[in-house]
Amino acid sequence: MTSDLNLNQLRTFVAASDNMSFIGAAEAVHRSQAAVSMQIMKLEETLGQALFARHTRRIELTAAGERLLPYARQMLALEAQALAALRTQEVVGRVVLGAPDDYVASLLPPVLERFTKLFANVEIELVCLQSTLLKPLLQKGQIDLALVTRADDLEGTLIRREELVWVGSQRHAVWKKSPLPVALFDKGCVAREHTLAALEKSARPYGARYSSPSLLGIVAMVDAGLAVAALAECSIPPHLARLGDAEGLPPLEPLEVVLIRGRSSDTPAVACLAGEIMAALRPLRAVA
Repeated sequence: MTSDLNLNQLRTFVAASDNMSFIGAAEAVHRSQAAVSMQIMKLEETLGQALFARHTRRIELTAAGERLLPYARQMLALEAQALAALRTQEVVGRVVLGAPDDYVASLLPPVLERFTKLFANVEIELVCLQSTLLKPLLQKGQIDLALVTRADDLEGTLIRREELVWVGSQRHAVWKKSPLPVALFDKGCVAREHTLAALEKSARPYGARYSSPSLLGIVAMVDAGLAVAALAECSIPPHLARLGDAEGLPPLEPLEVVLIRGRSSDTPAVACLAGEIMAALRPLRAVA
C-alpha cells in the first residue's frame, strides 16, 4: 500500500459510491464505463484493498470503501476550495471553441466543467462541425480554438493519438456479409480516408452505402445492423461491439488530435482554455 492518492480516482470513487453503479459513475464524471472501472482498480491497487463488492447488476461498498468515503469527500471539497482561493486573476471574455461532435461528446465535457469552475467569467461558445469544415472559420478569425483531427491542411499542437476502431451491432453480425456494408463520415473527414485506405489495402469487397456528417448518424446506422464503421476509440458507445482481425477487418491508421489557435486569438481567456485542454487531454508522457 502506498500513500499517494489520486484526486481523479477519488472523484470517480465518490461518483460510483453515490450511484452504486459504474455506469452511473461514468455518466457523472463524463468517462466511459471501462475508464471508470480502470480508475477504481488503480485506486484499489494503491490502497491494497477492495473498495467495492461487484455483483451482476450492482456494486456495494466494502468496509474499506465505507472508511474511505468521508475522507474522499473531504479531499475533493478541499480541492474545490483551494481552486477557488487561487483564482486571483479575474479572467473575463469569450472564447469560440470548435470541434467535431465525437470529440465534443467524449473529450471536452470534463475539460469544460473544470474550466468553468476556474474561470466563471469566461463565456464559451461551442461550434460543432467536421474538422475540415472548421478550417475556413479559423482562417476568417471566427473561431478562437479548434480541437480537430490533423490533416494535410490542418496542423496544430499534437494533443493525443486516438486509435480508430471497427465497430458493429451486437445484435447483427453484419461483418459477415459480402460485400461488407460500411458506414462512413462525409467526404473530407480523415476517419473516412483512413477507413477507405484500409479497405482498399485489404482487398476485401465492400460497399460504402451509408454516410453521415455526425457521430450520431453513424452510430444509428451501425446499431440498426445496416453497416460496420470505424470510430475514434474515445467516442465508441459501450453498446457497440468492437471488431478487428477476428472478424476479417483490416487494421486502421490512428487519428492525431491537434489544437489550433485562430488568428488574433491571443486573449488571456483563449490562453487559459488552451492550457486547460492541453493539461487535461495530453498523456502524461511526452507526445512525440
